[in-house]
Amino acid sequence: MILQHREERKRFAKFALVGSMGAGVDFLVFNLLTQVGGMAPVAASVFSFLTAMTHNFLWHRYWTYPESRSKKVAHQWLQFGMVSVAGLAIRTTLFALIRPLLVRIAAYLTPPLPLTPTFWGNNTALATVILVVMVWNFFANRFWTYNDVAVGS
Repeated sequence: MILQHREERKRFAKFALVGSMGAGVDFLVFNLLTQVGGMAPVAASVFSFLTAMTHNFLWHRYWTYPESRSKKVAHQWLQFGMVSVAGLAIRTTLFALIRPLLVRIAAYLTPPLPLTPTFWGNNTALATVILVVMVWNFFANRFWTYNDVAVGS
């Protein structure tokens, strides 16, 4: 297994940290678009994802996989983008499916507070799909986008 190697575990930790920062970007943009901008949640999820994807590509290119420079940045960006678009398809489908259920559950569990059950349901759905897509993104990018880096090196 790839994570048996110390360097790969280190890369995974960096990948997860960058992903966490990207999730912060994702949540910030999502909530600005829905709460301030009045955008529909599914559309806001797409825009926040694309913003976070740009953030993550730059960090992964220069920090997580700095030794992955045998590929031109445009080529690598295209590969990263293709993996991300596949992740977006997974994310958007899952988000659209689970969001209504989580909003209904939040309506039963949320005491009267300034934050509504819709807010809690939307953000719980977003957190769930972010975790699912992070696993997809790590392995797809490791074996395709950053395949010029030897495993364990």
